[in-house]
Amino acid sequence: MIVREAKLNDALAIARVHVDTWRTTYCGIVPDDYLTSLSYKKRENSWVQILSTTQESNLFTYVTEDEVGQIVGFAAGGPERTKDSVYKGELYALYILKTYQRQGIGHRLTQTLVRRLYESGFHSMLVWVLADNPACGFYQALGGQKVYEKQDEIGGRILNEIAYGWTDTLALITGHNH
Repeated sequence: MIVREAKLNDALAIARVHVDTWRTTYCGIVPDDYLTSLSYKKRENSWVQILSTTQESNLFTYVTEDEVGQIVGFAAGGPERTKDSVYKGELYALYILKTYQRQGIGHRLTQTLVRRLYESGFHSMLVWVLADNPACGFYQALGGQKVYEKQDEIGGRILNEIAYGWTDTLALITGHNH
């Protein structure tokens, strides 16, 4: 598995992973009609925009490729979006196709992104996760502490979200989080 920085021409492949992973991970959590309405094309347009403004906005996106060069996962992050006083960086998204989950890819992507955030001066981080998302255990295993909760509306349903935080991400990079 190769982890590398995303390029503009990865937008469609990232969009496919994004949509497919939402459909498998959030089935039964997010309303079905919302998941059905997700579009590769709309998501691709969003990723083209994100990947076009990466350098000047401190947004970083990394992808994982399988042995034939197909993108099977990605992570994106940058400055924390609400100007939080404690957590300066944020993991915006981490998605891996279902058949590639539980193989250490999420850990590698997270470490790579966190290292880049750290080098850019973001030494603390949080990530928002739907409370019913199985990935909550992943973030806890990486040493994330539950720091905030909020409710968000997705597809007409009110869902609980949890923020996991790391006050010092160096432990995430070095793997000494216990």
